[in-house]
Amino acid sequence: MVEVQHVTKRYGSLTAVDDISFRVEPGEILGFLGPNGAGKTTTMRILTGFLPATEGHARIAGFDVFDHPLEAKRRTGYLPETPPLYPEMTVEEYLRFVARINGLPSSEGRRQAGLAMERTRISDMADRFCGKLSKGYRQRVGLAQAILHNPDVLILDEPTAGLDPRQIIETRRLIRELAGDHTVILSTHILPEVSQTCQRVVIINRGRVVAVDTPDNLTARLQGSQTVYLQIDAPGADVVAALQAVPGVARVSEVEGRDGDTGYEVESSDGGDVRRELSHAVVTRGWGLLELRPQQMSLEDIFLQLTTEEPPSDLAQSDDGTAPDAFALSTEEGVHE
Repeated sequence: MVEVQHVTKRYGSLTAVDDISFRVEPGEILGFLGPNGAGKTTTMRILTGFLPATEGHARIAGFDVFDHPLEAKRRTGYLPETPPLYPEMTVEEYLRFVARINGLPSSEGRRQAGLAMERTRISDMADRFCGKLSKGYRQRVGLAQAILHNPDVLILDEPTAGLDPRQIIETRRLIRELAGDHTVILSTHILPEVSQTCQRVVIINRGRVVAVDTPDNLTARLQGSQTVYLQIDAPGADVVAALQAVPGVARVSEVEGRDGDTGYEVESSDGGDVRRELSHAVVTRGWGLLELRPQQMSLEDIFLQLTTEEPPSDLAQSDDGTAPDAFALSTEEGVHE
């Protein structure tokens, strides 16, 4: 549904986007992550036809965004980082204006405006001037205009910026509801938003794709070995030595638990699951096993590792081993990116 093939964007000697390729399948929600200046918004502006690519091609629903710009834009809903509102219009007037721009008949535009306001929980703001809205409501009006014409593809740049916690939950729920009927590309700095909303993640750094996969698969591929956390009631015992002697254990370290108690992180030597062996070693010694759970890298850990270090080469590959610039890959600002 969305295809990016070898896209590069240069501003003189500055390369903002450097030969990136990815594909977003119909109905998928793709998280688009990267530090400031990584090229996220530049990529989105290329996808929406606001900027031309220096090299490469971008297609929406099969239409090249510059060879067939009107066809591509008819199938795209876009929420930029700053919603494009007219302050002298009321919310309903603005949405009906957007409907006319999208070629909807007057009666259909009125209906779709009402539906979009209902879905984004802004019906009570219909007669309020856009210039008098709070930042959170401005953001939701921007989302309403993006979904107004029922596009195939939604490109959302920081859709929950400025929203209060309740509005954030409602917006995330709405985005998840849109999946299936719409293909969604979601750019955000809020990493938990990706975990709770997106099915797949593309991470870019310095204009290049450094990883693409599900958050769980990225964790497994980066972490390599399994790490288990234990809390044990064994006063005076040499717990570290006992755990280190368990077959399959590579490393044991003491850590401070959430309540200030001492816990232990145990790393397996071959990535195998050693929880059964660990629990057996604890119980047979008559110790109390208070907690035993696998430890996983958080999305924050993954993001920091991939954007501050050179990533392993296999992370920027699809499951079939294809390099990210080979287009078989499935999968945040302007000039300063």
